[in-house]
Amino acid sequence: MKLALLTTLALALLHVAGGAAEKKAMPEKSFSAANERLTFGGGCFWCLEAVFQRIDGVKKVVSGYAGGQVANPTYEQVCEMTTGHAEVVQIEFDPAKLPLAQLLEIFWAAHDPTSVLKQDTFAHGKMLPKGTAIQGNDAGPQYRSIVLFETEAQKEAAEKSKAEAQKEFKEPIATEIAPLKTFYAAEGYHQNYYNLNKNRNPYCSAVITPKLQKLIQKGKIKAE
Repeated sequence: MKLALLTTLALALLHVAGGAAEKKAMPEKSFSAANERLTFGGGCFWCLEAVFQRIDGVKKVVSGYAGGQVANPTYEQVCEMTTGHAEVVQIEFDPAKLPLAQLLEIFWAAHDPTSVLKQDTFAHGKMLPKGTAIQGNDAGPQYRSIVLFETEAQKEAAEKSKAEAQKEFKEPIATEIAPLKTFYAAEGYHQNYYNLNKNRNPYCSAVITPKLQKLIQKGKIKAE
């Protein structure tokens, strides 16, 4: 989601602001045996990262790319919409403090999982077909709603949670539920983005801050 009054070019510049692209390092594969890991996509990863960082029981949040076919993609490649990847956040959490069902409930509340283009639309210099994901002014397959599971138990929980969440929406939920194949950590300047840039990037103050405030008011996340 971007400011509605900004031009497409200005939006693109805002979205890559923060420094030149860096070489990415793969995320750590090992983590506490007591914790679980799940990967979500639902619009700009800056937004989701900020949301999940404010939940008790979440141990680590890493922004990245997953769900596509190109190895070690860059942000610029993902924005070209040719890699198949979505912008995602990989979350390590303690299920003893944060049950998986609760984590999924927050995911549904953090974005609009029904939001897709109603007709073919020319955006970002490309023709985007009907059904393409859109979150605010962020349109493209990289912004699609997706849950990437690592265990059968997570798959079953996600499908059950999706069915429950559908009762809260008039439109069909478009969220993809699929096995995680490979997760690629995003460039360093995308990590912890909101916390580092909320007073510098208008996108943060105009889009992410109101979303966080809304979720705080609903009791979904904690205040800073």
